Amino acid sequence: MALIVQKYGGTSVGSIERIRNVAERVAKFKMLGHQVVVVVSAMSGETNRLIALAKEINKDPDPRELDVLISTGEQVTIALLAMALKDLGLKAKSFTGWQIPLRTDNAFTKARIEEIDDRAMRAALDNGQVVVVAGFQGVDADNNITTLGRGGSDTTGVALAAALTADECQIYTDVDGVYTTDPRVVPEARKLDTITFEEMLELASLGSKVLQIRSVEFAGKYKVKLRVLSSFEDEGEGTLITFEEDSMEQAIISGIAFNRDEAKLTILGVPDKPGVAGHILAPIADANIDVDMIVQNVGVDGTTDFSFTVNRGEMKKAMEVLNMVKTAIGAREVVGDDRIAKVSIVGVGMRTHAGVASKMFKALAAENINIQMISTSEIKISVVVEDKYMELAVRTLHQVFGLENGPDAKAAVA
Repeated sequence: MALIVQKYGGTSVGSIERIRNVAERVAKFKMLGHQVVVVVSAMSGETNRLIALAKEINKDPDPRELDVLISTGEQVTIALLAMALKDLGLKAKSFTGWQIPLRTDNAFTKARIEEIDDRAMRAALDNGQVVVVAGFQGVDADNNITTLGRGGSDTTGVALAAALTADECQIYTDVDGVYTTDPRVVPEARKLDTITFEEMLELASLGSKVLQIRSVEFAGKYKVKLRVLSSFEDEGEGTLITFEEDSMEQAIISGIAFNRDEAKLTILGVPDKPGVAGHILAPIADANIDVDMIVQNVGVDGTTDFSFTVNRGEMKKAMEVLNMVKTAIGAREVVGDDRIAKVSIVGVGMRTHAGVASKMFKALAAENINIQMISTSEIKISVVVEDKYMELAVRTLHQVFGLENGPDAKAAVA
């Protein structure tokens, strides 16, 4: 008998028929003697509907009240799934985030998990019940309802698996695994049988929508065995996210990620002196805005230009902060550009192969795609380009590195 945590996304529970299908899938595991915890998202489109309602009341809704509102989407789903399981003759019990409780900090709309009390869940499991938990939500120290940010149900699933020391955490979604890139952009994209946690973490952070980055961080930190599967197919092993690296079989590049939700901010004429970067970025951090890529130009005539990227939805807020910073540090001007995209190649094989960056840059240059910013690590290279060139860049790099050819293709570097 194993303890399995399963997470189902919004499309997997997007209708009554699909909720019944999930119940039947869960029942198969239960009939095999396993203990099962099921984490579910809101029904597809429901969170967007609730946010739209809030913005009809107020274009900038209060974050605490917004969390109270959007957390109800998952509450609907857990009740319906528990009913469907009982209709199949199984014992089931639903839990909201505060009923577990799943404790978080008080950063409304993007809270972080601090502690999980597993006693109520274990008692229900020991009683033979399927435990059905609302993803994406928790409760802070003052008993305020909080949400974990978009994709937070993945994080809930992995965090519960860690708290319960589950044998496996299965993430069910509308795709049957992790692909070399989005098949909607590159039809030749290939499903990976395995991928390392390190690579998956990079892909998630760089724009891959299969898993939320915090869920991969949790899985890596607590050694949770993680598998991505399709909720619409009964066969297939999906993609196993593993700690193992086999350098003999490892392709140089495992995948290509991209992100359209990027904006670039540049503060011009910044005094070129020590500490100026801190003066710029500290207020951005205080405003709870995440910064991604950073570039500072070489100083000329005592000044420099400082650029960084943020999520496109936070561009306006970041611009407001920078305009206050500009006056305080004596900079000349603040400019923003939301017509950019980030394209990244990822692979642990880069560690032992030189020339990957030059191959990438030559391929983009051959298509007349200008690179605005570059960021690198041991296993990834990211570039910022005009958003109109994003899909061309992804298709070009997928072909240049031979990702459609399977694990034996080593994408030889010239």
